[in-house]
Amino acid sequence: MDRSRPLARRPLVALLTATALAATGMTALSSAARAADADLARNGGFESGLDGWSCTAGTTVNSPVHSGVSALKATPSGADNARCAQTVTVKPDSSYTLSGHVQGSYVYLGASGTGTTDVSTWTQSAPGWQRLTTTFRTGPSTTRVTIYTHGWYGTGAYHADDITLIGPGGETGQPPAPPTGLRAGTVTSTSVALSWSPVSGATGYAVYRDGTKVRTVSGTSATVTGLSPSTAYAFQVAAVNDAGESARSATVTATTSTPDSGGGDSGLPAHALVGYLHASFANGSGYTRLADVPDSWDVIDLAFGEPTSVTSGDIRFERCPAAECPGVESDAEFKAAVKAKQAAGKKVLISIGGQNGQVQLTSTAARDMFVSSVSKIIDEYGLDGLDIDFEGHSLSLNADDTDFRNPKTPVIVNLISALKTLKAKYGDDFVLTMAPETFFVQLGYQYYGTGKWGGQDPRAGAYLPVIHALRDDLTLLHVQDYNSGPIMGLDNQYHSMGGADFHIAMTDMLLTGFPVAGDANNVFPPLRADQVAIGMPATTNAGNGHVSPAEVTKTLDCLTKRTNCGGYATHGTWPGLRGLMTWSINWDRFGGWEFQRTFDGYFG
Repeated sequence: MDRSRPLARRPLVALLTATALAATGMTALSSAARAADADLARNGGFESGLDGWSCTAGTTVNSPVHSGVSALKATPSGADNARCAQTVTVKPDSSYTLSGHVQGSYVYLGASGTGTTDVSTWTQSAPGWQRLTTTFRTGPSTTRVTIYTHGWYGTGAYHADDITLIGPGGETGQPPAPPTGLRAGTVTSTSVALSWSPVSGATGYAVYRDGTKVRTVSGTSATVTGLSPSTAYAFQVAAVNDAGESARSATVTATTSTPDSGGGDSGLPAHALVGYLHASFANGSGYTRLADVPDSWDVIDLAFGEPTSVTSGDIRFERCPAAECPGVESDAEFKAAVKAKQAAGKKVLISIGGQNGQVQLTSTAARDMFVSSVSKIIDEYGLDGLDIDFEGHSLSLNADDTDFRNPKTPVIVNLISALKTLKAKYGDDFVLTMAPETFFVQLGYQYYGTGKWGGQDPRAGAYLPVIHALRDDLTLLHVQDYNSGPIMGLDNQYHSMGGADFHIAMTDMLLTGFPVAGDANNVFPPLRADQVAIGMPATTNAGNGHVSPAEVTKTLDCLTKRTNCGGYATHGTWPGLRGLMTWSINWDRFGGWEFQRTFDGYFG
């Protein structure tokens, strides 16, 4: 958050180039079709969405299409080639022809698990629909083959349509029996752990929540996340094999728990309005005295505490001088206003950083100075806690730092240690909040640090280890949903600022959790709904990405009631969503308190 109008930030993602080698096909099939041959590819024209296909970054579109009304669109990233695949039952020691139509650059079509030589074919550039074809022969004991299409890392979206696999069909047998022994294990306010007995002949299991399939797993357990607190859910499981899906199991019900006050809830109302107060500077919004902040504001972040130098860890809070801020209150009046706000049930925090306040705790000495200097500010003004608003180059990841659960980078490790020390010093009532930009959080769904091959911005996703390590101490996370480039959501579509869709998609990621850099084995767990507020600019002057009151209401309707969602389907409903944050109180006053009135009108 800037002292003036903030500048938009765009993710810096390196496009990776590579020389692609195509494997040659096996002996060509006879042109005469065999009577036993059939098209074994399921939904090869994508007329039924992605049914039958497993895609890392794909969706269906209505244009362009090769035939019918739908086609696949898949978008590779720096860590994902946007592979779409399905496994097909085949006959051993038999010949097959795999074909499909594609558009785009570096588009591949192939088959793996053939039991002989896996094959693929590709095109370097297909501005219009181009047919790709390859052939293979299965091994003497091969009964299943995976066919796939993919693009190349960071080269843009590709399209595919009318994929066929022509050859003799294999023996599919019968669907498995329904699972038994379904039971609920650990239940939290947002998740339910399920387990069941294995089924002979099953290759996977489909998990249903309230009659809707929510995920497919290969083992006999699953944890369903993104649930609402204090809500009853009904679960069933079906067994799956090549012949299809079994009947569903008996139903098990589970009721999610009520969120506890872990993470420093500290007496906040069920729905809170958070705002930044320009306490150390003036800009076009004008100076607002702390005592003049309306009672609607539940958390007031004093902007900003800044370091004496980037790596010193020595944080100072200098109140705005009278020459810059006419009408500024005296220190005594300011401290009295802090006490008055607290007496009214409000929380007043010192916010560290901002656009100009780069903080890099590169050493343990800087870490300890940070703890000491921040404590001095909190004690001097009698504040309730701390807001971390590190921006710019404050946080970045070393090249060997690839696991957000076990960070290695000194600036990350030292910040985590410092915040834990402050939390321990001040106790359970200490309010800890964070205001990262989307670049440092949600962008981690696609990119984390420099990436597997290097070349990415090391700041990508760099807040994730801090949030994760402090999740039990964190009162509020309010990501800045503004001054952001397009960010990919859990629907594998890019979302841009300017409407409810962006806020819905970005918040859904925090409340559902997401695989970091596309790694299904490295999932950032969801936060509790009471730990999350949505960051928005108060006016068009405050930052890029301002939305109208109608779009704010639409966002809240979708996330708390699952209504008015538009085109994005959330993974849950969160009536316990904590509220809204804005940059800033000063700008909202400048805009006639529109943001405050929208919040009050919605939550009462």
